[in-house]
Amino acid sequence: MGANLLHSLLMIEVRYRGGVDGGSCLASVEWRSIPTVLYPQEILDKAFGRASSQADLVEDPDKYHRVRKQMNRMVQSACDVATKTLNSYVDRWPSLNALPEFDQALVDAAVGCDDYKKNLASLQWAAERSQRISGEAQSKILRLRDIDGFHKARRHAYGRLSSIIDQISPQILWLGEARDVLRKLPSTDPFEPCIVVAGSPNVGKSALIGALSSGEPQVASYPFTTKQIHLGHFTHRRRVYQMVDTPGLLDRPMPERNQIEMQAIAALEHLGDVLLFLIDRTDDSTTPVSEQEHLLGEVRGLLSDRRVLVVSTKSDLIENIDSSDDHSISSITGEGLEELRSDLIEIIDADRVEDPLTLPDHWPRQDEG
Repeated sequence: MGANLLHSLLMIEVRYRGGVDGGSCLASVEWRSIPTVLYPQEILDKAFGRASSQADLVEDPDKYHRVRKQMNRMVQSACDVATKTLNSYVDRWPSLNALPEFDQALVDAAVGCDDYKKNLASLQWAAERSQRISGEAQSKILRLRDIDGFHKARRHAYGRLSSIIDQISPQILWLGEARDVLRKLPSTDPFEPCIVVAGSPNVGKSALIGALSSGEPQVASYPFTTKQIHLGHFTHRRRVYQMVDTPGLLDRPMPERNQIEMQAIAALEHLGDVLLFLIDRTDDSTTPVSEQEHLLGEVRGLLSDRRVLVVSTKSDLIENIDSSDDHSISSITGEGLEELRSDLIEIIDADRVEDPLTLPDHWPRQDEG
């Protein structure tokens, strides 16, 4: 592939940065909407099947001209289908450099950003080769003067197309497997407020999200843990406040973590407006309070620029509430939930308008001529 692949990779990089002008816009991705990737043989079957149907549409009483038109149309149709199929994957898969940094880190941890770009670039290279095969074969058919030559030119073009698809078979199969992984990632909207919920295992993270959420929380996965992630939201004055928990991330000491987990933790600096750190101070807590407080110190050090609220959970089981915590709640009885919600809304201050005549940064604009 060589220089052509490098060119494809650079073009994908340009598009991922928002266009040739270098502009960029963070995009919200619904990972479950990533299109299904056909197997290599399925792509060829689709292309050749469509080509055969196109040949049947050719009508010409003269056999010589009819066969030439049929072979010409078959080659064009087969290559067009292959090109459009491959380009649809390149166009419809999320653009990495247009994603928030947290989503980029998730993709890198799940499948690898470099592999993601290189494999899509290979498909773009193959799409360009497919179009070249079509043009060269059609030119050859127009120069030929015998029916057998028309058939040979079509078979030769089919063979070249099959060879190109076979050459990128590993990349196509990789994308199919990557799709199954990426579809499980959480989707957050970078233009809406986001609240990150952290804490040791079994302190009530998912219970809090369920109690505050307006509807049933969504369930997704992180690539570095088998635990489920819960995404919820509540609405205030038509503003959606997202909530996301962090299983397998901020729930144990840093020395126990691998490089991928640390990368994801660093990405949390770019996710969320407020971090809620939950502490279970009951006598039956899974993790001793001293270890939970030590983890809190590590989290504060990692996210030094983030506002952290310490929330004591399961207040219905505690007689003496620790006054040093910012909030004390019970997801079972509802105690303290409204106060916490109001505090979050006030801290995030998402509806504050600095200049009523200025559009938000992410709003579309039309350049003046």
